Amino acid sequence: MSFKNKILRALIATVAFATAAATHAAGPELRLDKAPLQFDNASLQHGAKLFINYCLNCHSASYLRYNRLQEIGLSDQQIKDNLLFTADKVGDLMTIGMRPAEAKQWFGAAPPDLTVIARSRASHYGSGADWLYTYLRQFYRDTNRPTGWNNVVFESVGMPHAMWDLQGEQVAHFVEREDGHGGKAKHLERLEIVKAGKMPKEEYDEAVADLVSFITWMGEPSQHNRKQIGGWVLAVLAVLGVLTYLLKRSIWKDLH
Repeated sequence: MSFKNKILRALIATVAFATAAATHAAGPELRLDKAPLQFDNASLQHGAKLFINYCLNCHSASYLRYNRLQEIGLSDQQIKDNLLFTADKVGDLMTIGMRPAEAKQWFGAAPPDLTVIARSRASHYGSGADWLYTYLRQFYRDTNRPTGWNNVVFESVGMPHAMWDLQGEQVAHFVEREDGHGGKAKHLERLEIVKAGKMPKEEYDEAVADLVSFITWMGEPSQHNRKQIGGWVLAVLAVLGVLTYLLKRSIWKDLH
């Protein structure tokens, strides 16, 4: 199977997961927080560390090789010493050892590959990065769920809160309101930290922003350079357009 076909299959699988997730998401009043993305090397390196320590245990990123992390300022030796836990070589893909059948048995569904998850989760509510940023900050304790966790953005989620030790434990306070159709609907009033984690709220939000920045970068590592090059190309075309107009005026002036 060609690399392009593998990418296409990853996109199809991730979009399918996103469509299924949307059926469990909160209602039409869902509002996503804007993700404060940062694509500098320090933020991406911190995000890579969080991703490999907290996400790569269950989720793969099997269309990205470890050596692509050189593009965010890491050397091969730094990758080997600090990030190479599930592979033998920096040229290996970022895969996991958990089998899909086992994952489905444990979580109800196999955790999706995250290489292109930020691109697939875009919706009319906001970008995929906004969805991830909000999702990772809105887990709360729910004793009715098999994992003991639920999520405001993705109701009845099968995934436990992987970073609870950093954020702490939240509880959700809901109220019932009229749904406009003669019935009642449950609405989130607030989330409350009842057991502190290793990070205060502001620090945890910054860590999640770095993680989401890395996941967004991972879906298209060249996007930042592409946008920078695109800006320069447009500027050059604008200058050429002005010069072409002046040349045209000069030529037609002599003809008249």
